Amino acid sequence: MTTTEAGATHGYHHQKEEHLKRLRRIEGQIRGLQRMVDEDTYCIDVLTQVSASTKALQSFALQLLEEHLRHCVADAAVKGGDEIDAKVEEATKAIGRLLRT
Repeated sequence: MTTTEAGATHGYHHQKEEHLKRLRRIEGQIRGLQRMVDEDTYCIDVLTQVSASTKALQSFALQLLEEHLRHCVADAAVKGGDEIDAKVEEATKAIGRLLRT
């Protein structure tokens, strides 16, 4: 995990409320999965909901990545120096983690 300066503004800051609403919807999907298992729902129906929840999380992750590139990486590019290399490497590793899921 990367640490940041206290009080730093992150790329998602301007859409924070929208992101929180989206995460609450995803949380609802996960709770729905728990309910489905508790109610012995047909396994294919549960798997369909797992797929939808996974796609929702992947979509959220891609949005965050885009915001990171537009804000943090672009800011580092403007500043120049070694910071851009560090931010690109950080983003590349994040993409790698996303691709492994």
